Amino acid sequence: MNGDALLPIGDLARQTGLSVKTIRFYSDRGIVPPADRSPAGYRLYDPDAVARLRLVRTLRELGLDLPTIRKVADRELSLPEVAAAHAQALTVQIRTLRMRRAVLTAAARRGSTPEELEPMHELARLSENERRHLIDDFLDAAFGGPDAAPGFAGIMRSMTPELPEHPDTEQVEAWIELAELTQDPDFAALFRRLAEHVTTDLTRPDPAAMIREHVTPALRAGIAPTSPQATPIVRAITTEYARTTDHHLPTFLETANDPRRGRYLHLLAVINSWPPPDNPTPAFTWLIEALGNTADATGTDRT
Repeated sequence: MNGDALLPIGDLARQTGLSVKTIRFYSDRGIVPPADRSPAGYRLYDPDAVARLRLVRTLRELGLDLPTIRKVADRELSLPEVAAAHAQALTVQIRTLRMRRAVLTAAARRGSTPEELEPMHELARLSENERRHLIDDFLDAAFGGPDAAPGFAGIMRSMTPELPEHPDTEQVEAWIELAELTQDPDFAALFRRLAEHVTTDLTRPDPAAMIREHVTPALRAGIAPTSPQATPIVRAITTEYARTTDHHLPTFLETANDPRRGRYLHLLAVINSWPPPDNPTPAFTWLIEALGNTADATGTDRT
């Protein structure tokens, strides 16, 4: 072999930007073997070693292990196939790291105790099927499961979170909090009480939507719930509500105005990448006060 065409290790280091020690490391492992030795025993490399070392450095920086790098450099493995497999592995790692970051961020924000951290971590690690099972159990308990009224199927679908394959930190945090809500027996009971207000006839208007329709203009107009102008609005709502359901309006308002219900809907929107839901609290609060004022003024029980 023509020694004049070969490069000593120092020249190879200068051309590649790698240290002599690093080149020796790769050389000793057969990844970039020397082409020859000088009479003094020093390693000599052919010009192709420059390109080979640059490939090795790139693959190493991308996280590939040395045995795989050697096979790629020797053309024993296809680079596209290796790249695809490694990219898939990184995708899994990124998802895992994102989940971990979300759990730690949530724990820091809440000031969680060590005892609280473990269940948060377990909720974040659930598979898609496990998440679905958890939510299905909650919604079945709230809406009656297999014995639920036919119209509830659509409502249950609209209440189901669908964590995307590659969620961002906010979505993972939202999932953890929503899943924790569903594990609270009091919260499940809250949804059962809400469901009772629509079980009599699912073809009737949604009472929450009906209330907002009547009260929102009053809020925009600045009508106080204690003013005389509130009386006809209250009368219209109570009359329409009586046609909508047989249930007690103040009981419905107290249940529907529970902040946990609004929080669930907010978290659901974050997870599913939906627009933020309308906040019914101002309308419900206005009507609760208006009903109380009407009852106080008339001395009668509230509808």
